[in-house]
Amino acid sequence: MRIAMANNYYYIRGGAERVLFEEKKILEAHGHQVPVFSQAHPHNETSEFSDYYIPFKDWRNISRFQKVSMALNIMYDRRTARGFNRFLEATDSNIVHAHNIYGGLTTSVLDTAQRKGVPVVMTLHDYKLICPSYAMLNRGAVCEDCNGGHFIHCLLNTCHKESLTASCVYCIESYLNKWLHKYDTIRYFICPSMFSLRKHAEHGINRDRLLHIPNFVNTAEHKPSHKEGGYALFVGRLSKEKGILTLLTAAEHLDVPVRIVGDGPLKAEYEDITRDKKMTHVIFEGYKTGEDLKQLYENAAFLILPSECYENAPMTILEAYACGKPVIGASMGGIPEMIDDEKTGMLFKMGDAEQLAECIENLWTDKSLRRQMGHTAREKAEREYSSELHYEHLIELYRNLLN
Repeated sequence: MRIAMANNYYYIRGGAERVLFEEKKILEAHGHQVPVFSQAHPHNETSEFSDYYIPFKDWRNISRFQKVSMALNIMYDRRTARGFNRFLEATDSNIVHAHNIYGGLTTSVLDTAQRKGVPVVMTLHDYKLICPSYAMLNRGAVCEDCNGGHFIHCLLNTCHKESLTASCVYCIESYLNKWLHKYDTIRYFICPSMFSLRKHAEHGINRDRLLHIPNFVNTAEHKPSHKEGGYALFVGRLSKEKGILTLLTAAEHLDVPVRIVGDGPLKAEYEDITRDKKMTHVIFEGYKTGEDLKQLYENAAFLILPSECYENAPMTILEAYACGKPVIGASMGGIPEMIDDEKTGMLFKMGDAEQLAECIENLWTDKSLRRQMGHTAREKAEREYSSELHYEHLIELYRNLLN
């Protein structure tokens, strides 16, 4: 098959891109062609199709007038339609698999595919279809005010980056896509978690178009390490909804080294907290990727995921499992369906620093339990989240699209 993938970025920027690159890899390993269409971002991987890419939408260092023009292109970009049309002709693709296209490529990708008669499937990496600001958050707290397509609440609450202008743009974009039925041409939506599937159905997406296909990890590329481990590990964006304050509160009076990997808007604030409280056992590693990140996983005792938002299906859990590490996670969003409590890790009540501290202390002091959970976690990754199983799900879906 020739499966054209469409995504705003063609470099590892987050979980969505990691899934895209891994899907591309396993599909190509089975003999399929997987060209990717994207924006022309300076960090992009090299692509033979980059001549078809549209200019990257960069808000920095442009005039107010240019921002107005860019805002219109964020809602719907006609340049994307022209570039994607040429791209589909050049690749002669059978299927379009869309990932994150809003705010960059826009739904003009979907219109072009429909005109060319190419069926489309889309992975729902977040909640953009039911929340203009995509994360179902209002100032870091879970929000469902837009339930039923009442997107005006994004503007009223200034949900997106607490900016009236940005919230207005995304509010209008959501209404236009709704009123013009832009997503109606998508045959199926892939939900990486059952939580995501249920939440989209609750907010009005037709249940028959929602399919649960879990994310996956290539276990062959991760070495399971069941040694004792020298620290607890956090990997993620340093922002309010990720529960870092809960983690720091839990770790304050524990004699457990903690390494925090990632970057984000609140990094300096969190570093100040640890400095003021003399928490020398908490180390901020900054953003890591590739082998550096693998080493941090392999040498960790366990992963901590204290999120206070509707996580979909965090890749960090699968990467920890693949390395033979248990995970302590908040009972929130799609996290509980990935962690078997007391088997592959531990669950705690979201925002409960005392309960989190207890989980950390128990797992840190019981090396035998930690090792047992790590073995079970690795087995779960191989059994339920393997790349081959994911490939089988994808290829079955693609064949249904072509029938």
